[in-house]
Amino acid sequence: MTTFAQASSRPPTVYLIEDDGDLRESLAALLEASGYVPRGFASAEDFLASGLNERPACAVVDLRLPGMSGLDLQQKLHAEHPHLPVIVVTGHGDVATARAALRTGALDFLEKPVQPKELMEAVAAALESDAQALERAREREQMRERLGRLTPRELEVFQRITDGLHNREIAVELGISPRTVEVHRARLMDKLNARRIADLFRLRLALDGDDAAAPVRS
Repeated sequence: MTTFAQASSRPPTVYLIEDDGDLRESLAALLEASGYVPRGFASAEDFLASGLNERPACAVVDLRLPGMSGLDLQQKLHAEHPHLPVIVVTGHGDVATARAALRTGALDFLEKPVQPKELMEAVAAALESDAQALERAREREQMRERLGRLTPRELEVFQRITDGLHNREIAVELGISPRTVEVHRARLMDKLNARRIADLFRLRLALDGDDAAAPVRS
């Protein structure tokens, strides 16, 4: 399993969006003592204006904020920055709202008063999630670089193989012979470092972000 330390040499950032200044400072001190880089904000608007450039990172969001609510912020982050793991913080009477946040993408929720152990466990899990997302993004970039080595015809064959077509079906679609398809198939598998057709499907799935592929045909 990839850890956030492996994913980046930079210390992980933890965004604290909390309007209670004393609580924000105490949580920041706790996080800093554990090797994280806390960045505190008193409102959702200030946080959104900051740029969100650090990774790996996660956000700890109080549901009750002045202006834009924590729930609205979490939903906006889920839509516009889906890679950023969000932990919501709620008072006892806001548990239903916290559950709504979980349904729309929040990773976890903590009840006030926030317990240090629970916070650190939630932050560690969130940063691990972001580290894994970074690793997947790097793998996709490497795959795109490998696909860039293919000729236009090899790319057409690759796309049709991973659409589940037989060599003969590919030959008909592209107006070439089945033997020529086999030649292109062998070359593209070599360039993509693929040993089996299943490797091509995994590559296509990783690039497309699909949950399922067409069945492999022999």
